[in-house]
Amino acid sequence: MLSRNLQVSESTIRRDLIELEIAGALRRVHGGAISLQTRDELLDFGRLSGIAHIEKVRIGRTAASLVLDGQTVILGSGSTVVEVARNLFGRPIQVITNSIPVAQIFRDCTSVEVTMTGGYLLPRIGVQLGPVAEKMLGGVSADLLILGTAGVSEDGLSDSNTLLVGTVHKMLEAARRVVVVADHTKFGRRSMVPVAPLESVNQIVADDGLALEFVDMLMRHGVECLLA
Repeated sequence: MLSRNLQVSESTIRRDLIELEIAGALRRVHGGAISLQTRDELLDFGRLSGIAHIEKVRIGRTAASLVLDGQTVILGSGSTVVEVARNLFGRPIQVITNSIPVAQIFRDCTSVEVTMTGGYLLPRIGVQLGPVAEKMLGGVSADLLILGTAGVSEDGLSDSNTLLVGTVHKMLEAARRVVVVADHTKFGRRSMVPVAPLESVNQIVADDGLALEFVDMLMRHGVECLLA
């Protein structure tokens, strides 16, 4: 049922369920799985950071290498983007972000100029959004956007929170180049809210656990795939 609904192979479903069970997100049962998390926990930054952490570290290092000194970079929210930020510490760049965890990475860094979007602060994951954030993003431009996502499928990027979508759209409009960072567990997922088509993305940085079927999917949509 899961493989048919998500349009991925049974081996991909089995591997992802094992990793989510190890991370404490669910318990596998005959024919499927039972969630061990409430919706609040699913939106909790601390818990999300622990899922596929090793892969996220590698992705962060690779994605940071795409940033050139002197560039203006929009960094979105999410635990994978935080790993990118760690690898940008000490670089002579300008950062625009709506993520409190990302901004905290650069708290003691004198070479990175950080501008926050402002706006309503979404609890637990530390993200600023809403009309104030969108207005600010509408008045800036950037060389590069590095964006996390809850799901990547043939239909495009998706997220689990409707409030985030407007802010992400403004980020996409403000950036001349878009890089999405997503570990292999995000692929084949269609989260609640569609965010953007794959054609709006220039590159996706994933880990080497990504199934070949998804590499082929990205190529069909003209998206370059880098495996960390």
